[in-house]
This record gives sequence, structure tokens and C-alpha cells, in this order.
Amino acid sequence: MRNVFKIYKAKSSHWVGDGFKVQPLFSHMDEDKGTNPFLMLDYAAPQFYEPNYGKPRGVGQHPHKGFETVTIAYNGEIAHRDSSGGGGVIKPGDVQWMTAEAGIIHEEFHSENFSKSGGKFEMAQLWVNLPKAHKLTPPKYQHLAKENIPVVEFEGGFVRVIAGDFNGTKGAASTFSVLNVWDIVINADKTANFSVPSNQSLSLVVLRGDLEINGKDRATQGDLVGFELNGGDISIKTHGKDAKILLLSGEPINEPIVGYGPFVMNSANEIREAINEFNSGKFGAIK
Repeated sequence: MRNVFKIYKAKSSHWVGDGFKVQPLFSHMDEDKGTNPFLMLDYAAPQFYEPNYGKPRGVGQHPHKGFETVTIAYNGEIAHRDSSGGGGVIKPGDVQWMTAEAGIIHEEFHSENFSKSGGKFEMAQLWVNLPKAHKLTPPKYQHLAKENIPVVEFEGGFVRVIAGDFNGTKGAASTFSVLNVWDIVINADKTANFSVPSNQSLSLVVLRGDLEINGKDRATQGDLVGFELNGGDISIKTHGKDAKILLLSGEPINEPIVGYGPFVMNSANEIREAINEFNSGKFGAIK
């Protein structure tokens, strides 16, 4: 059995732009919580937005370089545009997988329809590190529509395989390193077992529910559960209601990490180069 090494509580929420109120669960700029190759996770817990008939709420144009941004929409709609030509509306159940690599400019905001109608909004956003060998390749954008994300049922729930492999079913996203992103629902008062290779880090993000893990540890909404880097199954039992969990695992990228705002590179000199490239317009422009 793979043991829990620590359960982390979410920090207080803060606004990103005027459209996304998020709780940080982990960050490469903070304590190492054993999430490598995942750099950061912000969770926008369910919140109701009144209709807004003016400028859509969101985050204006800003750069990224050296990593990937994964946005999972649960409620509400997010519009996205970037300088690689990628973009569109991310609807509930959809996933956006944007690879910044050599540099990109993007913006994201509530869609026009959601801005007019208002309603409940919920999302999770991940930053995924890129190996040094891929940090300078051209950027790309993957829109993973809900209907194109494989769903694997098991007794007592199901897994949406966003990335990686679950019981032989390949995920929808193409990735630059070996990792899994599983969107899991376990029904009330059920037990499910999961396993990933022993050389992969493993973390659970509890989006809903009250969990008992390995028969002894308890976790609830907003918790990040970190596991030891070893082999074995994990057992998850739900209490009283359905649970929704994001499972993240991957082979650690054992390379130096230097972060500065929206840039994540391998050295301070590469950070300076990224800043100069952005200031000189080499990240392109949103059309």
C-alpha cells in the first residue's frame, strides 16, 4: 500500500483578474509538496456570478514560457485566445491544454454567453513542467471537448482519463512527459482502489466529499493529499455523499526549476532571456 505522507489544507482564496477567485493548493514557488512534474494548482471552488453585460470578467493578455497550462472547466464557460492561434470556449466538462514552450501570450475570461446569463462557476487550473529538451519548441494548443475525453466506469464510480493511462485506456491529451490526470467520481459510501507505477509521484485533490484513505487518513473538500514515492495501491472510501477527486501522478522531472512570475525555466539566465524575448515581441500577438 502506498502511504500518505501529508494532507495539506488549501490556503485562503485570492482573485486572478476579476473573473477567477481561486484557492492555491500547491506551487513551485512555495513548499515542495511532492507534486513534480506538476508545478502549481489553483482551484476555483463553486461560486455564483451575477450576469454582467459589460466587459467579460477574466484575465487580460499575459505571457507564459517553459510549461503547460491545463484548465478543467466544471461549471460555467471560459473563453480563451492565444498568440499561437489557439482558442475557443471551454464548456463544462471540457479541458484546455495549452503548451507555452518557447513563449506564448494568452488571455482567458468568462464567455459571452456566461457573462450574460451568470450562474455557478467552477474550475481547476494546473501548471505542468516541461523537460528542458522541450522548453524551446513552438507552442501549441489542445482543446479537449467533453465528448472526446474517455470515461472508464468501475464498480461505484468512473474515471475521466484526461491524460495518461487508466486500466489500458489512453487519455485525451498528448503530453511531453509520463503523467496521469484522472478526473474521478466515487459514489457515496463506496470504496475504490487505484494504483500508479512506483516511480511516479502521486497526489489527490479533493474537490467534493469526505474521504477515508487507506483505512486511516481523512480528507475533505479543498485538501491536497500527498503520497510517498513508492509502490502499492491506495484505497479511497467515501462517507455519506459522492466524492469528486483529481488524481495527479507522474515521473518527476529531475532538472533545476527557476520560476519568475509566468516563466519557469532551468536557470536564472534563461529567465532573463525569457523576459527579454517577451519585451521584444518574440512571443507573438493575439489576433
